[in-house]
Amino acid sequence: MILLVAGAFVLRPRAAHAGIVAQVEDEAGAPLSSDAKALLDTSPDACIVISQDATILWVNRAAREQMGIVSIGSPISFALRVPELVRAVERAGRSGLSERARWAEKVPTRRYYEAFISPLELTGEGGEPVQAMAVYVHDLSEQQRLERMREDFVANASHELRTPLASLTGMIETLQGPAREDAKTRDQFLALMREQADRMKRLTDSLLSLSRIEMRSHVRPTEIIDCAEITRYAVEMTRGIADEANVTLELAVAEETLPIRGDSDEMVQVLNNLIENAVKYGSEGGRVLIGAAREDTVSGPVVAMSVQDFGKGVPPEHVPRLTERFYRVDIEESRARRGTGLGLAIVKHIINRHRGRLTVRSQLGAGSTFTVRIPLAEVPEPVSRPD
Repeated sequence: MILLVAGAFVLRPRAAHAGIVAQVEDEAGAPLSSDAKALLDTSPDACIVISQDATILWVNRAAREQMGIVSIGSPISFALRVPELVRAVERAGRSGLSERARWAEKVPTRRYYEAFISPLELTGEGGEPVQAMAVYVHDLSEQQRLERMREDFVANASHELRTPLASLTGMIETLQGPAREDAKTRDQFLALMREQADRMKRLTDSLLSLSRIEMRSHVRPTEIIDCAEITRYAVEMTRGIADEANVTLELAVAEETLPIRGDSDEMVQVLNNLIENAVKYGSEGGRVLIGAAREDTVSGPVVAMSVQDFGKGVPPEHVPRLTERFYRVDIEESRARRGTGLGLAIVKHIINRHRGRLTVRSQLGAGSTFTVRIPLAEVPEPVSRPD
């Protein structure tokens, strides 16, 4: 049994032979007190109180804002033209039992909803019982989106691992059979097998890294770190990769300390991923510009770290999806450059954990700029520097 007390009313669910009946008692004698309405108005879910004949008696703020329901006194079927919901309301009215309905709407965007219909016994003005029903509508769109992302992630991860495994299996079978005594073929296949094994290692390392970051996504870092030093350190770490690609790394970092509350290892990983991507996919420009400086914004001062390449750029239709897991603008090019499709997804999750923001600007033929902005930490204490 749950007992909620707020002001002049008590909301007390109780068991009955006809099911679960919620009783609202109002000392003022009205079917729903102002205190009851105030409490229901705080709910993020839409709540609609209807009579036994499905006429709308009252709606909370969420129902008005999210679903546009303001037509008090009209049938619920006029306000929500959802056959699944109307049928569930009719069943609840006949049986006195709680009902549930689910439906999807395609216009203007696809959204998913679930409604719970519970019979109510209210106290009328003269103290007599008044039969009614409460309809609670929960928006499942975000839950459905996350579930689709999970399914896509599992499918993509399985596919990415299956391809090199199939290659390894085929080459092993060849070495065990026709090429058993062929030294030239053996050396060639061993080199290819090493390449496929390295590909799987990169993928599993990225998956484990992403998993660790997601597990800590709700915990904001508390250590104070210096982004100026972090940026210089990340550039030195990636200089070897740039040299191999004949790309020059140009550094433009403010002389002042740029403190944030963050995890130094994770911020180094963010910059490493962005610089490596710029070197891989923007090498045509011959240089990559890395910067870090303080910026003043409407919401307060931030540290802005940017990585700019001067390559061929990204088509505008692909930019919004760059941080999705396994999303690639050009799948074959990404694999040829040993990409896993997870680098920018890892960047996004780390930045979210730091309560920051990632912006991407790209122009075809001119290159791309990835900018990370994280709130500046105004603290006088010494800051930690990367090892």
